[in-house]
Parts: sequence; structure tokens; C-alpha cells
Amino acid sequence: MTPTPPSPASPVRLEICLDTPAGLRAAIAGGADRIELCAALPEGGLTPSPGLMHLAAQAPCPVRAMIRPRSGGFVYTADEMDVMRHDIDAVREAGLAGVVIGASRPDGRLDDTVLRVLCAHAAGLDLALHRAVDLAVELGFHTLLSSGGARRAEAGLERLAVMVAHAGDRIEIMPGGGISVANAHRILSITGAHWLHASASREISATAPEISLGLLTPGARDTDADTVRCLKDHLRAFAPAAPLPHSS
Repeated sequence: MTPTPPSPASPVRLEICLDTPAGLRAAIAGGADRIELCAALPEGGLTPSPGLMHLAAQAPCPVRAMIRPRSGGFVYTADEMDVMRHDIDAVREAGLAGVVIGASRPDGRLDDTVLRVLCAHAAGLDLALHRAVDLAVELGFHTLLSSGGARRAEAGLERLAVMVAHAGDRIEIMPGGGISVANAHRILSITGAHWLHASASREISATAPEISLGLLTPGARDTDADTVRCLKDHLRAFAPAAPLPHSS
């Protein structure tokens, strides 16, 4: 079932990506509307542990789990596909709302064959994908997370606006990548999106022994309740503007 986006007068909703129990607690305390559950966010996000999935199932908002068996690219072997199917089973058994998946061919194009297999295996769960509006709609995805082809969403605004206009009410287009209080309104005003995806994190204080023993990387970050709350408060009164017209 394709979700119906909020009306223009509805508040913008916030999805928080996180990878720890403390981050989960912070996202909930800050008022996140949805959670993307991961492991190893510094590596772009990997499949979370079954234990973290079960903890997240108690959250008062929907939770989708990343399905990504390793860091690196998204070209998968048969063995990795088997792992991903079992990970999807774990998401369903934990009672989470859905999964976030992706698969590419060696040339960088989305691998529709692999995606069809994963989507079929995830039947009944919410599905989120990066990029490719029409293929995402065809395969039954509910959300498309994108930075507009740029490293950060703020640099891909024009493309994001076109994606939102092209998608209409067929699928959620959710800008992500470097989202903060400082740029959220500009991103929403230009794109017309109704969801934002952010980490809302802060640097973790590490002790000297933790760093010297390699237990914690300097500069490591985790979700912060005050940052989530600040971003949520910033968005609460915002009414999405009409997106830029699609240029043919």
C-alpha cells in the first residue's frame, strides 16, 4: 500500500537513523516520528543485531531496519542474498514495521532482479529504497531516501524537487544527508518534501583508555535527544511549500 503524503498544512515528519540502544532512547525522547535502525552508521549503516531489533520493537513509533550485510558497495553475491533474506526474517520476527534495502549492478544501475527477490521476501513489510522513483514505485517501495545525487541533500535540492514532483502521491520522497536545523527549512521549501531523514547526533565524550585501547574512535557520534527535539520543534509549525515545477 502506497502511503498518502500529509496535506500541505500537515507538519513535516522526522525520521532518525541510529545504531545504539542509547540512540534509540534519545530518538524516542526527542520525538522522532520514525526510526531507521542500523549498525555501524559511520560505515553507512549495516543490519542491526536481533537484540537491538527486539528492543526497538517496543518503540512508540514505526521502526525500519537496514538490511545490508557488509560495508562497501551494493553488488551482492548469492551467499549475501541468503544472509539478507534471513535478516529480513529477523525483522519480521521482531515485529518491526519494515526494512531499508538497496542493490546495484557493477555499472552502478539499480539491480531490479535482486530487488524483486528481496521485495518479495519482505512482503507485508514497509519498504524503503534509495533513488530511482519509477523503479521504486513499480517494485512496491513506500519510501525513497535520497540526497538528490549529491553527497548532502542541500547540494541536490533541484533534483530532489523534481523527484518530489514526479513522484506525486505514489511514494514518499525523503531528503537525507546533512540535515540540520540550519538547513531544514530551505530544503523543505525548495523540495516540497513531507519527511526529513537525519542522524541528529553529537560527539561522544571518550576517555583516554577507551581511545588508546581502540574501544572508541575519536570523533564518534551518537543520537542526541536534545538535537532530535530541537529539529522536531523547528519543523512542527512548518507547512511544506509547493515543490519546484518539473522541467521537461
